[in-house]
Amino acid sequence: MDDYAIARAYLISLGIGLLIGLERERAAAGSAGLRSFALAALSGTTAAWLASESGSLWLLPAALLGIVALWLAGDLRDPSRARDPGITTGVALLLCFLLGAMLAYHATYLAVAIAVVVTLLLYFKAELHGLTHRLTREELLSFLQFAVLAFVLLPLLPDRGYGPFAALNPARIGLIAVLVCAINLAGYAALRLFDGERAVALTGLLGGLVSSTATTLALSRQTRSGAAPPALAALGVLLANLTVLLRLGAVSAFVAPAILPQLLPALLGAAAAGLLVPLWIWRRLPPQQPKMSMAVENPAEIKTALGFALLFSVVLVLTAAAHHWFGARGVYVVAAISGLTDLDAITLSTLQMFSGAQLQASAVVAVVLIAFAANLVFKLGLVLGIGGVAPARSVAAGYLLGVAGLCAGWRLAA
Repeated sequence: MDDYAIARAYLISLGIGLLIGLERERAAAGSAGLRSFALAALSGTTAAWLASESGSLWLLPAALLGIVALWLAGDLRDPSRARDPGITTGVALLLCFLLGAMLAYHATYLAVAIAVVVTLLLYFKAELHGLTHRLTREELLSFLQFAVLAFVLLPLLPDRGYGPFAALNPARIGLIAVLVCAINLAGYAALRLFDGERAVALTGLLGGLVSSTATTLALSRQTRSGAAPPALAALGVLLANLTVLLRLGAVSAFVAPAILPQLLPALLGAAAAGLLVPLWIWRRLPPQQPKMSMAVENPAEIKTALGFALLFSVVLVLTAAAHHWFGARGVYVVAAISGLTDLDAITLSTLQMFSGAQLQASAVVAVVLIAFAANLVFKLGLVLGIGGVAPARSVAAGYLLGVAGLCAGWRLAA
């Protein structure tokens, strides 16, 4: 490592230590605080660098054992300082040391990402404990079913094409179904984490992560019953739609990262333009806003995963057949129809075709644009038919700006 790389590794190591240590200092947990975590991270970087430079690989585990010994000695010498009866702080300290060591081996982004996740897990201790106690037996069972599906059944699926046009690959279909359910599950867990009455804006963001259509339907019903003002419901609907763009970007990065240079400008354009109306509504809201709760179906249910896998399989065959018989124009027709009710299936099917060199990047982005626009038409119909004209005006304006931004970003990337 040159001097610049070493200095960069040490600065990031210091940042990781301070980040985790700040949370532990705030929690007043155990004998390790801000300085201890910062020093542990720097020690990890130093030990890993010395081990790499000298070829003495024993230095890293020896330093790790030294950190463990010092931490235990501190608590044993003064038991009154050990305010945390569990092992959380000790495990966090060891992990902080190892994250610092990862930086010396050029795993910078992974180390920083893990540090952020660790800090979040530590910070949301009370909420996570509350979430586990609020889980029903049925929810816990569905989570276990999802784990079996993802980690037991998925690896057993054959990785080869079956059916018409060899479009049905069980391993890939299973992987996509698990990926989509995992994203939905993250949104569901967030909704359960902030259980009870929530601000409508937060409901829109989190609900859109689970299902933007279900969120739109719920907020429209809230407006119809008078529980939420039209402007506030429109805000939640529009924010749910912005979350869809985040989902599309995340899924695309996982399934076909090569498409990102062409797709990201379109998604960013849609997000930037689509954010204008929500900001305009937000600035005009009164300080005291009504809150609401929204019940959504648990996406970890195995029937939900199998249902999406079936829908995805159907769209895969239809997309392959349309492309075989009519070329890219046939795929556009499928996108317009399937995008009305589900955006994930058509997007993922075309991403699969792009990965297989069956569709060009420009055609995939066009499919996303068409399916996105069709989905907006369907949801606007829900808002107009259930919520009424008042929220539909704001939603229509936000949707039009989002589509315009999507088209502008697409043209810039072309």
